Order: sequence, then structure tokens, then C-alpha cells
Amino acid sequence: MNIDSNLDFKNTITFFYSLIEQKKSAQLSSLKKGIWLYFFLLIFEGALRKWFLPGLATPLLIVRDPLAVWMLLKAWEKGLFKLNFYILIMWICAGVAFVIAMLFGHRNLFVAIFGVRILLFHFPLMFVIGKVFSRDDVIKMGKICLYIAIPMLILIGLQFLSPQAAWVNRGVGGDLSGAGFSGAMGYFRPPGTFSFTNGNSMFWGLLAPFVIFFWLNSKRINRFVLLMAATALLVSIPLSISRSLLFGVLLSIGFAFFIIVRKPEYFKQALLVIFGLFLLILVLQYIPVFQKGVEVFTDRFTSANENEGGVKGVLLDRFLGGMLGAIANSGELPVSGYGIGMGTNVGSMLLTGDRTFLISEGEWGRLIGEMGIILGMFVILTRLFFVLKLTIASFAELNRGNGLPWLLLSFGFIIILQGQWAQPTALGFSTLIGGLILASLKHKPKLIRNRISKRVGKI
Repeated sequence: MNIDSNLDFKNTITFFYSLIEQKKSAQLSSLKKGIWLYFFLLIFEGALRKWFLPGLATPLLIVRDPLAVWMLLKAWEKGLFKLNFYILIMWICAGVAFVIAMLFGHRNLFVAIFGVRILLFHFPLMFVIGKVFSRDDVIKMGKICLYIAIPMLILIGLQFLSPQAAWVNRGVGGDLSGAGFSGAMGYFRPPGTFSFTNGNSMFWGLLAPFVIFFWLNSKRINRFVLLMAATALLVSIPLSISRSLLFGVLLSIGFAFFIIVRKPEYFKQALLVIFGLFLLILVLQYIPVFQKGVEVFTDRFTSANENEGGVKGVLLDRFLGGMLGAIANSGELPVSGYGIGMGTNVGSMLLTGDRTFLISEGEWGRLIGEMGIILGMFVILTRLFFVLKLTIASFAELNRGNGLPWLLLSFGFIIILQGQWAQPTALGFSTLIGGLILASLKHKPKLIRNRISKRVGKI
């Protein structure tokens, strides 16, 4: 084959490849908009329920559910959503659990529907997000999180300093008693734009791996925005009065150090970041709200750890203890469980009129209590194997020079494995991060195109 014909062939291949990409992009456009809407509803759903549409607080609790159903159907129609082992197991467990709940459990149709929707709609949505989003889309969402972080910090600062009766602390449905949760020294944990304080902790927990990623890849973001977002993340830890957030940020830092150890070229940048953080902390110590936040957080950390047996006790109880304890206590529960959905706050309200934990506050305890030891363990093991798959795949990508999924895994590992999916905000963050990790595992289209060009060039 002569040079001219070789060039013509390469140009033809490139042309057809670009056409395929354009067609694929057009197919994905509406679904990508749906994912972005899911993201923004997750971040601002609480603001609608508390401040702007308090009269619609109850239906807004599940506002992302019809969106999730629409995206699944749309993806199925376009051939982008296919059953896999994980989805199939979850759907079978959901179907069997629904029948058991109606025959032998609580027998409340609405409670059962609220319970099965978690496994039927939101869990499969992870795979749709992973299929539709590209790695660049994930990075773009990370940038948006950085921009949101700055006003979010101002909001939680106002909530931290203001009384619970203040407008910024108004609860769901316009509740004047406030949306804050018990903290320390008379201060309450701020919820930010979310209905409950766990949403605030999860937002900053999601932000942490993105901040670290952009520090290691600073050419991808405006450095001033990155500095402001990193400062916001640091200040949010004491203002949140959340030990879970502190542990989450430390976990992300641990994952980052693993990358730095494996890739020495990041070592110099890491030293600069550490030095910058040291200077930043020195400056922040002169800001009254940060000083007060550190004082309150320290008091909360110390008193709570003493009550729960120290840091070791907290970790064992919240992680291993809660997980293993659920299995150990399963002998006291009915083999078929009390009925799916009963362990949720919505289920509690519908069954008793009171918002309480009828089964267990821990996720594994809820699953086994609702579905019984057999079905409950199937769901737990499915989540466990899915997390292991993400871990192995993220580690493999790390070896290829793609550290983004590994960093995102630092937030997703625990929330996917044992996050409280009964709570809509936690379920939303788990669904989102699972999808983002899957999407970030993809190679860039440019890299694929370059590989095709190289192969064609050998002809």
C-alpha cells in the first residue's frame, strides 16, 4: 500500500470514528442531562424542602425516584442498560422480599414499595451513570463540586453561629425547631443545603478526593478556585462537628499517599501542599469562627470517644462492630425478617406515626432485620463483591496512570458497602459515587483514537 492510499485510509477511519462518536454523543445527551439533574437535586433537594417549597417537603423526599426510573427506561431503550450479576441478584432479592413483606411481614404496600425502590431503581442507576458518563464528565462534576464548596462553607458557617430558630437553620417543611443535630457546647451540627446533617458530611466527603485529584493535576482547574475549595474543606471539618467527615477526609488522604508512594513524581507537589496546609492552619487560627469550631469539635470528639470506648471503640463499633453485630444478633430475628421498608424512617412514620428506628440504625442490621438472614446476606454480599470489584479495577487503573477512580473509591468504599441506603440522601450519594467510579475507569476517547491511528499506521 503506497503512502497516499495509506493516508486516505487513515483519514477515512478517523472520519467514521468521529461520526460514531457524534452519534453516540447525541444518544447520551438526554441521559447526561438526567444525571446532572440527579446531582443537583441531591445537593439542593433539602433547600427546596426547607426554604423554598416547604409545602411540598414530603413529595420532594422522593423527587429523584421518577428521574431514576426515567433514566433506566431511557438507557434500556438505547441499549445502554443491561442486566448484570449484581443487578439481577438485587432485583431477585427485592421481588422476593416484597412478596414476603406482604404475606408474612408488615403487610403495608406503601412501606414495601418504599423499601424495594432502593434495590430496583437506585442501585442499577450506578451502572447507567457509569455507562453514560465519561471520565471527562466525572472531572467536570468534580469542578462543579469545588465551585459549590465556597458558598456551602459560608452557609454552614452561618448555620453554626446562628440559633436554631434562624431562617438558615429552618427544618424540613419550614420547621422552626431547626434542622441542626446535637453537637457540643450548645452548638449544633449544620446541615448545609441538605435535609439532615449527614448530607453535609457526605458532600464534603465527596469533595475531598476531587480536591486531592486537582492538587495532583493542577493544570485542570483554576488554582485560585482550588485553593479556596481546599480551604473550605479544611474549615468544614470543625464546623460540621462530624467525626465521620474527619475519618473520611483522613481516608482520602491515606489513599492519596498510596498514589504518591507509587509515583514519586508527585512527591514534590505533595510537600508543597503539606507546607501550604501548615501555613493555612496558622492563618485560620486567627479567625474567630474557625477557633470556635475547633474548640467545639474537639469537645465533641473527646466526649463522644470517651463514651464509646475511644477511637478504637468508635471504629470497631461503627464499622466492624455494626457489621458483625448485625450477623451475630440475627438469631433473634424472624427468618423471613419483619418486611422490607420497615427499617426506614418513612416506613416507621407510615407504620407507627413516629420517626424512629424500628429495626436497626446500622445498615447491615436493617437489611437483615427487614429481609431476614438469607436475603439480607445476599444483598450484603452483593454490595461487598461490587466494592471488591471496584477496588480491584481502581487499583488496576492506578497502575495505568489513572488515579481518579482510586481517589473516588476512598469516599465510595464505605458508603457503598454499608452506607445507610434507607435514608434518601445517603442513598443518593452512594448511587452517584458508584456511578462516578465506574465512569472514571474508562479510558479517554482520544487515547482510543490514538491507538486506532497507530494500528492503521502499521498497515
